[in-house]
Amino acid sequence: MLFTRNDNSSTNLYVGREFFDGGQRRIMQPEGLKTLPGVLARAAAVYGVSIAIEEGSQRLSFVELKARVDQAAAAFVASGVKVGDRVAIWGPNAASWIISALGAQSAGAAIVPLNTRLKGREAAYILRRSGARMLCHSGRFLGIDFVELLKDQSLPELHETIELESTAWANFFLRATPQTALEVTTRLAKQQPQDLADVMFTSGTTGTPKGVMASHGQNVRVFSEWSAIVGLGPQDRYLIVNPFFHAFGYKAGWLSCLLTGATILPMAIFDAAEVIRRIAADRISVLPGPPTVFQSMLAHPALDRASTSSLRLAVTGAANVPVSLIKRMRDELGFKTVVTGYGLTESTGTVSMCRSGDDPQTIAQSCGAPLPGVEVKVMDDSGRELPRGCEGELWVRGYNVMQGYFDDPEATAAAVDREGWLHTGDIGTMDSCDYLRITDRKRDMFITGGFNCYPAEIESLISAHPAVAQVAVIGIADERLGEVAAAYVVLRPAAQLEPADLIAWCRDNMANYKVPRRVHLVDHLPTTASGKVQRYALRDAHGGPRKA
Repeated sequence: MLFTRNDNSSTNLYVGREFFDGGQRRIMQPEGLKTLPGVLARAAAVYGVSIAIEEGSQRLSFVELKARVDQAAAAFVASGVKVGDRVAIWGPNAASWIISALGAQSAGAAIVPLNTRLKGREAAYILRRSGARMLCHSGRFLGIDFVELLKDQSLPELHETIELESTAWANFFLRATPQTALEVTTRLAKQQPQDLADVMFTSGTTGTPKGVMASHGQNVRVFSEWSAIVGLGPQDRYLIVNPFFHAFGYKAGWLSCLLTGATILPMAIFDAAEVIRRIAADRISVLPGPPTVFQSMLAHPALDRASTSSLRLAVTGAANVPVSLIKRMRDELGFKTVVTGYGLTESTGTVSMCRSGDDPQTIAQSCGAPLPGVEVKVMDDSGRELPRGCEGELWVRGYNVMQGYFDDPEATAAAVDREGWLHTGDIGTMDSCDYLRITDRKRDMFITGGFNCYPAEIESLISAHPAVAQVAVIGIADERLGEVAAAYVVLRPAAQLEPADLIAWCRDNMANYKVPRRVHLVDHLPTTASGKVQRYALRDAHGGPRKA
């Protein structure tokens, strides 16, 4: 059982059998918890009529949320969803996203979250690759019709699409019967920690997204640890601006709230003025996000007129974090606690975290220490472990390492060795206190506004343009977003194409955060003797090598 002590402390938690104080002691996974539906059942039993979700005028208690999820699960069963199926969810942060996710998982399916910024070709690839049986979507979002994007795509295994918060969504719940409700109960009784909970797609050096598989038990344990380290509890009101399709909004977001009894306040679109308004109006105490969230708030004129006195906890990362930003978050936004961390999709979202007592320099310049029970070592290119302070590739082993890439044993074997070590591709150091520091990214990935961007994937998409012969993409510095894509393009013989036209084409064919902000037309790309593009030479053109 997890609860706050009756001493007005916001960071003292009792979890399982051990007392956890301010992020310094080992925690036990809450007793009896092994699956996400189990987390919800416990939350309903422990937190009862306390508010689980606030969305506009809607208020759902933990008991009401469970009842709604149970009905959704019975409706999924009635719709033909079987244990082991995949159900995709494509939409912005909303209560219906959570209900559809937990409903599908309660029916025994794994969820496949889709980035709301994906275009049709990108989304269709993930739907086909995952073999998703059903798609729950939000209809239109930011002027984009999700179903329209898919109309010309071949999706033979997708049996049904349902628009959330629509007449079809209301009718979907009516499919539930006493018989399918009983079947849900039977399935839940058989559900195990090792069962697949979600398949989250991430890209990499191959240029095509890979589905990272995480089990129920992994999610529960990792984010029980995460929640205790940051000090999340039932007194908190958590404004979730990080998207639910990302581990930051899903697992470190609403799942962590269910684990701790915190109130979920979903936010569909980040807008600095609206966030500032809601902090005061909704008495927000917890606001995680990438550095751009806080930089935008600090730069907004509305901040002078707003009260942020309710803010207590910020969790940031996913990009470079200046020391000055940490100090301003404390001094000008009023956060009592600011922490950073490091993780990747393949590590169930988290590897390491700073602790609440760390100073601004440590928080800004490190990624904290590994989660309890997680091993990290720094390795050279020949697979030898390096001493503390030396720079090398970070390898991770523990309960947080993915089950593998969906239906891709070769890629899995390339990422996780026979001894269970995940080769992250990130370059960093570890100090004598086990604190990690990321210094570079071995596989060229860069981060735009909190979203991972992989040059190989962007290059693959741009190569589909009929005028493009060759393309190389790098990340370049951007004051607001951290880094953005720049593309170096060699045109086909006799082809003509203006950089602005290629950028416009990219906006039509890929998620906005992947779109190059600059396009350079060149006669040739710098290559090695073996023909490999020398990205460092392209980075030198922008002021030297990039450091993460």
